[in-house]
Amino acid sequence: MTQPASTTHVVVIPSYDTGPKVYQTVHAARARWQPVYVVVDGSRDGTGEGLQAMAAGDPGLRVWLLPHNQGKGAAVLFGLEQARAAGFSHALTMDADGQHPAACIGEFIQASVERPDAMILGRPLFDASAPLLRVRGRRVSNWWTNLETLGAGVDDSLFGFRVYPIAELLAVMRRQRWMRRFDFDTEAVVRLAWRGVKPINRDAPVKYFSAAEGGVSHFRYVRDNALLTWMHTRLMIGFVLRLPMLIWRRARGLPPFQP
Repeated sequence: MTQPASTTHVVVIPSYDTGPKVYQTVHAARARWQPVYVVVDGSRDGTGEGLQAMAAGDPGLRVWLLPHNQGKGAAVLFGLEQARAAGFSHALTMDADGQHPAACIGEFIQASVERPDAMILGRPLFDASAPLLRVRGRRVSNWWTNLETLGAGVDDSLFGFRVYPIAELLAVMRRQRWMRRFDFDTEAVVRLAWRGVKPINRDAPVKYFSAAEGGVSHFRYVRDNALLTWMHTRLMIGFVLRLPMLIWRRARGLPPFQP
């Protein structure tokens, strides 16, 4: 049964050429929360129009169609701006391809209600469907994230099933032009940690679907790992520039990053 409409938390789902899986994802999200915002990032598979038809008969669902593909981070940013304008304080983000657990929406948002100053981060529980290369590869990004945040407690830097304080994340994204594509998830948690937003980790199962099951992946190993490498290079530069202040704060027994 659908929850009563929240006045503080909204679910934001960016979508790009996800195919019919997006309908299942949105239906599952709507069964557990309202409102749900879907930002269609220039999809060419007809799902934008299909989602608009769903929204026409559902006051708990809103859909926007961006004119061309801009990247996951840009789609999330658009959704955050709409949510902020509507008066929401927090947003749970989840992917449109069915990998993220809609069944966990309620418990993640409840954790955010209890700690509105924090970001609630999904800690993925992989099953046999997870590609081994992807599982092992994320360890590299997690290691760098742990260094860049001085061990702030981010258990997984890439899993996009999360609840963010909207004002804090908008402040981060509006100050620089990055975080607009696949680099969004990792850079968001690092820069929020730098602002003193505490990470709270919660387990969440993740499912990878094969092509026969309707799974669609836009991950490109060389392209996206190059993007992550450039992202961590930027973050390390920012980390080094912050080192004098970090050392000063640590010497005085203060938290490394200031809220």
